Amino acid sequence: MIEGATTGDGGEAVATAPAVPVAHREPTRREHHGDVFIDPYEWMRDKDSPRTRDYVAAQNRLCETRNAHLDGLRRTLFDELKSHVQETDMSVPVRINDYWYYARTQEGRQYAVQCRMRVRGADDWDPPEVDPFGAPGSLPGESIVFDANAEAEGHDFFRLGGMDLSRDGRWMLYGVDTAGDERYDYRIRDLGTGEELPEVFRGVGAACFTPDARYVFWVELDDAWRPCAVWRHKVGTPVETDACVYREEDERFWVGIGLSFDERNLVLGTGSKTTTEVLMLPVTDPEGEFQAFIPRKTDIEYDVSFACFENAGEHGEDIPLAVVYHNAKNPNFEIDVIDMRRHEPPYTLGEGVCVAEGSPYGCEHAPSAEDRAKAITAPYFNAHNPAILQGLHGLGVEGIAIHRHFVTLAYRADGLPHVAMMPKRAAVEDFLAGRPWRFTELLPPALEDDWDMVAGDRDETGDHGETLWAEDWDAGHAGAGGSGAGAGVTDHTSSSDGASDDHLPGETRRLYSIGTGGNPSYDAPRMRYSFTSYTRPGELHEIDPATGEDRLLKRATVLGGFDPRDYMERRVWIRARDGERIPVSLVWRRDFPAQDSPMFITGYGAYEISSDPNFSVARLSMLDRGVLYAVPHIRGGGELGRAWYEQGRRLNKKHSFEDFVDATAALQHAHLADPRRTVANGGSAGGLLMGAVANLAPGLYAGVEADVPFVDALTSILDPSLPLTVTEWDEWGDPLHDEDVYRYMKSYTPYENLPAADSDAGRAFPRVFVTTSMNDTRVLYVEPLKWVAAMQSRGFDAIAKIEVEAGHGGTSERYKQWEEVSYENAWCLDVMNLRY
Repeated sequence: MIEGATTGDGGEAVATAPAVPVAHREPTRREHHGDVFIDPYEWMRDKDSPRTRDYVAAQNRLCETRNAHLDGLRRTLFDELKSHVQETDMSVPVRINDYWYYARTQEGRQYAVQCRMRVRGADDWDPPEVDPFGAPGSLPGESIVFDANAEAEGHDFFRLGGMDLSRDGRWMLYGVDTAGDERYDYRIRDLGTGEELPEVFRGVGAACFTPDARYVFWVELDDAWRPCAVWRHKVGTPVETDACVYREEDERFWVGIGLSFDERNLVLGTGSKTTTEVLMLPVTDPEGEFQAFIPRKTDIEYDVSFACFENAGEHGEDIPLAVVYHNAKNPNFEIDVIDMRRHEPPYTLGEGVCVAEGSPYGCEHAPSAEDRAKAITAPYFNAHNPAILQGLHGLGVEGIAIHRHFVTLAYRADGLPHVAMMPKRAAVEDFLAGRPWRFTELLPPALEDDWDMVAGDRDETGDHGETLWAEDWDAGHAGAGGSGAGAGVTDHTSSSDGASDDHLPGETRRLYSIGTGGNPSYDAPRMRYSFTSYTRPGELHEIDPATGEDRLLKRATVLGGFDPRDYMERRVWIRARDGERIPVSLVWRRDFPAQDSPMFITGYGAYEISSDPNFSVARLSMLDRGVLYAVPHIRGGGELGRAWYEQGRRLNKKHSFEDFVDATAALQHAHLADPRRTVANGGSAGGLLMGAVANLAPGLYAGVEADVPFVDALTSILDPSLPLTVTEWDEWGDPLHDEDVYRYMKSYTPYENLPAADSDAGRAFPRVFVTTSMNDTRVLYVEPLKWVAAMQSRGFDAIAKIEVEAGHGGTSERYKQWEEVSYENAWCLDVMNLRY
C-alpha cells in the first residue's frame, strides 16, 4: 500500500486535497455457478498483516485530515448533548427476591454502578427512596454489586456481558468482554466478602446459575462464533471436569440456556432463523437429562414459558400452565395455554386453549391461497382473539406473560407495538369458561398541553404538524433524482391528535413504543410498563391491574430547556413502486416548517427487527438546526408482522432497498426534503441498505453514513467457515448451493455493483462516511474496508473511521460514545451545509 495525492484533470497534484490511500491491487479469483469475480482487495482479510494495519492507519489519518475543519462543530455537538444529560442519576429500584436493585451513574464516570438494598419485608413492593445524587454505597443498607468503572481499569474496551445472582443474593456470576469480540470470561464472586472462586469460564457466550448457585450452565462458542453447546459445571470443582449436556450439530442453529420465569426449570433453547426447539430440566435434578418440551419440526418456531393459576382447580389446587408461542398453524404466530395436569411432556403444537392469533394475510405460508393473496394491511378478525384485537391491520402477536396478579399481552398492529393487560382473576375465569380473554389495551398518558389540535385549527406551514405540504402528486411520477419509482405520499389529516389519516379503517394514533419490562418478580402486585416516542423521553409507570391506578415512577430527565411540545412527530404512508404502502415516521422541530428541509433518513429492514419510535438526546442537535428526521419502515423489518419480514428477505430482499429509495423520492417530491441536503444512514444490515441505495439512486442523497456495513454480503455468505455465515442462509438464502440465490445476491451486493466513475450514477455518487471496528465478529472489518478502497479507486468521496479496539457495537464508555455520535453527526451536518 502506498499513499498518493489526488490529481486534477491535467494530472497535476491538488495541494489542498489530503492524500487518499491507494490500496494495493492483488487479484483473487472467486468462482461459483459458472460466474467468476476477480476481487482486488481480498488480501485485506489478513487482519494481522503489516500491510493491512498500515492501510487501516492511513485511512484513519485521511478521515481525521478530511474532518479536521469540523473539530469546532464536534465540540459544540458534544457540549449540546452533554448539556441535555443528567449525568448523575439512577434507575428506579426493581425487586428481585430479597433485594431492591438499581444502577447509578455519576458525572465524569464512564460506566454505571450496580447497587442494591434489602427489602423491608415480604410485602415490600414500594421502591425505597434513594438519593440519586448520593455516592454509590453511601446510604445506610446500600451496597455495591458491581462497579464497572473499577472493573474496567486497565482495559481499552470493557463490556459486561451478563450477570446472574443466586436466589439468596450471596453469589454473583458475571461475564466481561475486554476485546469487543463478544467472547466473555465468566467468574463467580461472593458478594459478602468480595472474594472470587478459582474457576473461570473463558471465552464463552453466556452462563447462568441454578437458583441455589451450586451449578453453572455455560454456552460454548465454536470457531465461527456460533453458540454450539451447553456445559454443566458443579461449583467448587475444576472447570476441566465440566460435562457437555447438549451439543447442536446443525450449523444453522444457535443454543442458549436460562431459567424459566418461575425458576422451576432450566430451559435450553436451540434455533435457526426458521426452526426452534425448547428442552427442559427441573432445577431439582441439575445432573439429569434435558427433555424436549415439543420435538423439533422443520420451519416451525416456538417458545414456552411456565406459570400457574393459583387455587383455580376444582378442589382449590393450582393449575400448572405452559404458555406456548408458535407458528405451526399461523405464520404470524398464536399463543396457546396448556393445562399441564393433563399429561407429562412432550406436548404437541396447537394443544391447549388458543388465546390470540396473528393475521396470516400476505404470509408465504398462510393457510390458504386467499389469505396469501390478501393485503398485509387488511383488517383481521378471528373468533379466538380478544375484542381489542378484532379488525386490526398487520396484526402479529408477540407474547403473553402470566404473573401472580396480572396477565399482559404484547402484539403489533398498524406498524406499532402495543400492550394489553387484565387482572389474573379475570384470566382464570375466561380460561375456565373457554371464552376470549378480556384484555384492555394499555395506552400511555397524553402529554398535557401538547400539540394535539382540532382538525380545523391548522395551516400549511407544518407549524402544527397537520398539513405538511400543499399538494398531492401523481403516484406514477418519477421520483426525484431520476429513480423512476412510482412513489406517492398520502397525508389527509382528520384526527384531532395530530396524527395522519392513513387510509386504513381507523387512524394511526400518536407514535410511541411501549413495553412491560421491569417485572422480573412473579409475585409483584402491580405491573410496570415503559414507553417513549420520538419526542418524549422514556417514562416508567406502575399500574394496578385491579383498579387501573397509574403512577409515574420516573421520567427521563432532559436538561437544557428541553420541552417535548417544541417537536413534532407523525406518520405518513408512501406507495412503493410495486404498489405496497410503506409507513414513514417523521420528526421535526415545530418552529421549522417542514418544507424543502435538510433531511436525515435512516432505516434497517432485516431480521424482522422493527424500527420503533425512540427518543434520542443526540438527535435534538439535528432537529434544532432544522433537520427533518425520517424513518421509512421498510420491508424486511417486522413492523407489520411476519409478511412484512418475508417480503424483504431472501429473493425479496430488493424490496427493502426500493422501499427506502421510494420513500426518499416521495418526501423530496412533496417538498418536505431537499435532495441536495439529504443524508441517509444505516448500520450493519442497514449498512447493506446504504450501499444498495447509493448504487440504485445516488442522485437522491448528498451523503451516506454507513455504520459497520454488511456491504460484501455475497463473499461472506459464500464462505461457511466465516462467523455466522451458515446461520445467515435462512435470512439471505444459500448462494453456495443455490444458483438463483447467487445471481440475485450478486445483483445487489454493494461492493460488486459500484457504478463506473464516468457513468451518470458515478458522477452523481454521494459522499460516503463509513465506520467499522477491527474486532467486529458480526460484520468483519474487511467488508467496509474493501468497499471504501473500491469507492476511492473510482474517485468517489469516501472516508472511513476505523476503531481498532471495539467490536460490532462500537466503543463501550458513555463519554466516548457521545464523542463518536458527535463526530458522525458533525459529518452529516456538514454535508447538509449546516456547519454551526
